[in-house]
Amino acid sequence: MANTATRSEAAPQPGDSYVQSFARGLEVIRSFSAEAPEQTLSEVAARSGLTRAGARRILLTLQTLGYVHSDGKLFRLTPRILDLGFAYLSSMPIWNLAEPVMEALATRTGESCSAAVLDAQEIVYVIRVHTHKILSLNLGVGSRLPAYCTSMGRLLLAGLPDAEIEARLRASELKARTRHTLTDGEALLGEIRRAREQGWCLVDQELEEGLISMAAPVYGKGGEVVAALNISGQANRTDPATMQREMLPALREAAQTITRLLRAGSGR
Repeated sequence: MANTATRSEAAPQPGDSYVQSFARGLEVIRSFSAEAPEQTLSEVAARSGLTRAGARRILLTLQTLGYVHSDGKLFRLTPRILDLGFAYLSSMPIWNLAEPVMEALATRTGESCSAAVLDAQEIVYVIRVHTHKILSLNLGVGSRLPAYCTSMGRLLLAGLPDAEIEARLRASELKARTRHTLTDGEALLGEIRRAREQGWCLVDQELEEGLISMAAPVYGKGGEVVAALNISGQANRTDPATMQREMLPALREAAQTITRLLRAGSGR
């Protein structure tokens, strides 16, 4: 399998219904990050791939709407931008149902618990329940990680047909984040198929040295995988065999509980 970053064959292409100005506005919003919380006009233009004039029009529009603040030189997002993310969270009752179940799981296992969904080649965190800091990365709701080297990512990919999995792996930059990271496409496909067959996934120090993560699927009313639930621990405290033996039953029970609540809430 080729290890090159290419656009997925399934990616939508611009057409008559494509609103280019809206797409450019989203690129401007996405240009802000933890590495670039404040930017000049030139920086926004460069990071979003727009001309200075185009970036300026979008920034001034966002400023008028209250999503961007400027001191005359630097631009930054305002808290109002959170409305866009919360619109998604509030429209998906699963997350309100899942949080108390996840809190109980974190208390029962003594490990941090997260839920994520799949977006292209990445997972997006939708809930985090911390018991202690286990990652050097500062992750919260809305944070993204590559799917190929995370337990939730592999499990979410496992819910797709093999052809789609292969397309997403081809579109991913399969780089070694640690000395344990799998970067071979065929080997990754095998691990994803294994996760599908066993109904859970464990990743041992592939995302970050010392981090072990184990995930179980949450199913929608049609039997499709809609989210993944995981617990994460430190290798120097809990080895993979112990995590699987002592925590996997609780993790799967929590995922099944969230599945039942979701289906009940959907009228099934």
